[in-house]
Parts: sequence; C-alpha cells; structure tokens
Amino acid sequence: MESKKGLKARVGRVLALLDAEYTTEYRCYLDHDNAWQLLFATILSAQCTDARVNLVTKELFQKYGSVAAFAAADLKELEEDIRPTGFFHNKAKNLIGCAQMLMERHGGEVPETIEELTALPGVGRKTANVIRGNIYHQPSIVVDTHVKRISKKLGFTKEEDPVKIEFALMELLPEDHWILYNIHIIRLGRTLCPARSPKCAECFLRGECPSAGKTKE
Repeated sequence: MESKKGLKARVGRVLALLDAEYTTEYRCYLDHDNAWQLLFATILSAQCTDARVNLVTKELFQKYGSVAAFAAADLKELEEDIRPTGFFHNKAKNLIGCAQMLMERHGGEVPETIEELTALPGVGRKTANVIRGNIYHQPSIVVDTHVKRISKKLGFTKEEDPVKIEFALMELLPEDHWILYNIHIIRLGRTLCPARSPKCAECFLRGECPSAGKTKE
C-alpha cells in the first residue's frame, strides 16, 4: 500500500510530467471575452462538449450582448437558441435567473466569492471554481468528468462525490497547480486517456499511473 509520503512524491512527479508535456500556460477551453460569458458558457457546458458550446455561444453572445439582455430574454426563444447543448429547458431558465440575480444583486457584474457564485441559479462549485480560477485567479480545483475519472485512475482519490474529490485534491496538490491540473487533465482525457479506450502504451504518465494497462474504470 502506498504511503502518504510516497503518494505526495508521486503526485510531484506526475505534475512535473504534465508540465513538461503541456507547459504551464493557462488555457480555458470555453470561448469567452469576459466573466459573464465564461459563466454562461460554463452553465451551458453541463453534459455537453466544450466544442459544441463554443459553436452555440458564437451566435448566442452576439444576439444577447450583455447580462441585461439575458435577464430580459424570452424563455422559449432562449430555449431554442441553446437547444443543441441539451437540457435546454433547465439551462435557459437558469441563464435567465442567473442574469436577473446578477443585475439585481451585483450590478450586472460576476461576483468573486464561492458563496456568492453558488447562490446564483445553475451555479454549483464546479462552475464557481471555473470563474474563480480563470477570471479572478484564485486557486481553485475544478472537478469535471475528466478530473474525477483520471484522478481516481491515478490513485489520487477514491471518492465519488465531486465535492469530496475537490477537497481531497486540495490537500494533495500544491495551490499553484490547482487550476493547471484541471487544464492538463482535460487535455489528457481528450487525447491519451479517454474513458472508453485509454491509450496507456502511448501515455507519458504510464510509469506513474497504477491503472496503466487496465481498461476497467
């Protein structure tokens, strides 16, 4: 069984390999020009690929050019505008509700604290941490499907609940890699470590991954 000290050392080696392979450049995979666009794009990204969200928001953010425009949007019309992202009934309702709350409580600006962000309709800890990390540069761990799955494969956590995974990774990873880890793991999950057919033989982490060569999730 791996000791706590041994795990910490392996985490350091994994992060160094990720940095070497992917650099330490911060990159957000959702297209946006400002905080509210990233917030709304992240809400739309639930159960949807970033690529599809980016296709939708390219026209969406031209049609609704401000938080106020979303707050005043017609629900049925907005549902049709975002239909390709899936779950469009709830997403449209949340976008309008979120925009209205931003106007009423925050002067149309996106707040910074986890408490204020998660009070917004459609915003959980994952979305809040995307905003905190990418907009306000606050050390934040974003637990999406890639981070959840690959962190377990790496033996960094055994938890299933995203919030518990977030706190487990906060203890394990240095703060300067909290957002970077998410960026790296998304890229790894999309290329070398997809859920259905991981390419372990090609993966630069195979020497540090206890799941290397095992196809079962």
